[in-house]
Amino acid sequence: MTTGTKSEQYHRGLELAEAGQYQEALFRIEEHLHTAPHDVEALNDAGAILHCLGRTTEAINRFVQARRLNPDSAEVVWNLAEAYLADGSAAEAMLLFDDMDRMDILNVDVLNRAANIFLNQANIGHAIEVLLRSLQLAPQQKILSSIIEVIRCKRPRITYFRDPSDLAQSTADINQFISARFPLQHAESHNVEGIYELTRRNDIAWFEGLGDVVAEVSKKPKVGRIVLRLQHLEPYDRWPTQVQWQNIDALIVPDRSSVKETLLAQVPHIKSSTHLVAVPYGVNLDKFKLMDRSSPSPDVCRTDYRRPKNLACVGRLSMTSNPMFLLQCMQKLHYIDPEYKLFFAGPFESLSLEHYVRHMVQSLALADVVSLEPWPQDLNAWLRDKGCIVCSSITDFLGTALLEGMACGLKPVIHNFPGASEIFPSEFLFNISEEFCERVLSESHEPQRYRRFVEENFPMKKSLREIDRILAQLEADIDLQPTDTNLVPGTVNAEVACDMPSRDLTVTPFNGDPGHNAESLWP
Repeated sequence: MTTGTKSEQYHRGLELAEAGQYQEALFRIEEHLHTAPHDVEALNDAGAILHCLGRTTEAINRFVQARRLNPDSAEVVWNLAEAYLADGSAAEAMLLFDDMDRMDILNVDVLNRAANIFLNQANIGHAIEVLLRSLQLAPQQKILSSIIEVIRCKRPRITYFRDPSDLAQSTADINQFISARFPLQHAESHNVEGIYELTRRNDIAWFEGLGDVVAEVSKKPKVGRIVLRLQHLEPYDRWPTQVQWQNIDALIVPDRSSVKETLLAQVPHIKSSTHLVAVPYGVNLDKFKLMDRSSPSPDVCRTDYRRPKNLACVGRLSMTSNPMFLLQCMQKLHYIDPEYKLFFAGPFESLSLEHYVRHMVQSLALADVVSLEPWPQDLNAWLRDKGCIVCSSITDFLGTALLEGMACGLKPVIHNFPGASEIFPSEFLFNISEEFCERVLSESHEPQRYRRFVEENFPMKKSLREIDRILAQLEADIDLQPTDTNLVPGTVNAEVACDMPSRDLTVTPFNGDPGHNAESLWP
């Protein structure tokens, strides 16, 4: 509890609480709150006393009031989380975990207790989420890996189909996210019969793109749940009109009005035929670090050093990504400043386009200026000597490479495709080659601002949470065998659904200090 310049009633209330006379103490604190209803400390203390009296619901109300007045109080947030857990309201406690982590008060005891509550409520989705977080916070908890595997193998079986040419980091992150939480089988076959057979044997078929394949699969008798995540240029293809959308359980599209409008123009009934979910692009900010381009290397700082004159264009080269226009822009920029160079990284969509682009590179005398390279194994490293990330696409199906470049601090120079102004500030956009040159040559360079734009608008965590919500909804619709409870901590007989032998799991809570321990604030 706290003290300070308070009323006599308040101080008397604290004395009574310390003596264990909670009912009288509560009366005194409440009397003080009648005259000082916005006293955060008194609200927090009233909640603590109510908790000691076993009146947890009332305690929660007081902590919620205190938090509204001071969201940054670690004491209030900690007490509110403890009250939620005491009340069995683990879902509400879970909503506090990000703030607790930011305040450096989140610990494995809180997480493991929340997991136990979720498991007792048969909410295995939230349980595994919290346990994964606990294991990340304290990897010393070796037993948690076994417990997570037990739970994971009892969840719906997912077959993950993707185009093998899709090397985007965001796709890899989604794949990793799902595989940590569900039994996941990968498949790259485009044989419709083989794909259909896999959908029969598993609970959920997740298609990462491959809309034309989904169109064929959807025409067969429905046997399982199908999720399709659109990316890149797909809604502008013809296949959406060929899909039996009533056989598709969820269609995930980028969170852009122009994408929805394009789909609705092709398939007016799509919103009533399937579950249409808008999920924003996501960038894994842990994998793309802000690089200081004010100096030639991280160890060198020179005030006369300017950003590199290398431009990066990353992604599949297609008619829609429009590399032809970018070559025209580069020809003009080269005329103004011959030191600038353009680096493409990514595969060509067609041989005819590759022949044309290579021909124009020669015809425009850009052979020493433009480089055509394969997709880099380490995009973060490949971007290190680049100053701008450029995009000439005619649609907003950009993929995430442009945003990943911005997260690294590269200056964005983006063709004003339909809907671009919904996404980017106007100073990032250009219409004609002269404006392209102006944007590149401008002295304005704000690496922190470019990264902050991605952090605020396109964090991978936000995308993954939406994906987790979609899968949780599908899981709720699937009849699974019941899950064992009381896994953390305690003893459980767990029969694992993925060919592991039955065994007893005795779990001892981790007692080490991961550096995030906090003492209870109860009186």
